[in-house]
Amino acid sequence: MSDIEIRVVPFDSPAAQHLITATMADLSARYGGSGDETPVDASEFVPPAGAFLVALIDGQPVGCGGWRSHGEENAELKRMYTAPQVRGRGVARTVLAAVERSAREHGRRRLILECGDRQPEAVGLYTAAGYERIPNFGYYAELPSCLSFGRTL
Repeated sequence: MSDIEIRVVPFDSPAAQHLITATMADLSARYGGSGDETPVDASEFVPPAGAFLVALIDGQPVGCGGWRSHGEENAELKRMYTAPQVRGRGVARTVLAAVERSAREHGRRRLILECGDRQPEAVGLYTAAGYERIPNFGYYAELPSCLSFGRTL
């Protein structure tokens, strides 16, 4: 297996946008619509209030994830994705650890996230990483399919 390289990139960079487009297509296939209607702005992922990270293998972008501030002490995980051809190779775990480290380095004490019940791989990743169910929040909080998780950093 090749080494996984993590880079902090602008949310609106070509590599990030390529992966975000793939993320939305994946979510659209699972849930319909555009994939995720949650309001997101590139400026939310600029340090020190957030960051967006891309995973590369052999120089090719294969995964991503970012965090944005959610109050003074919380960071919200957004746009976690791993390309299908490299799933099962530790990309998501590596990105998640890097996102957690970045948020912690910028003074955040807790990482929270929301995902849906049609994402068993994501639920498995988060629970294996020590995330626990929390009350739903955010754009999809009222939907029965929304699953929210949190973990102290």
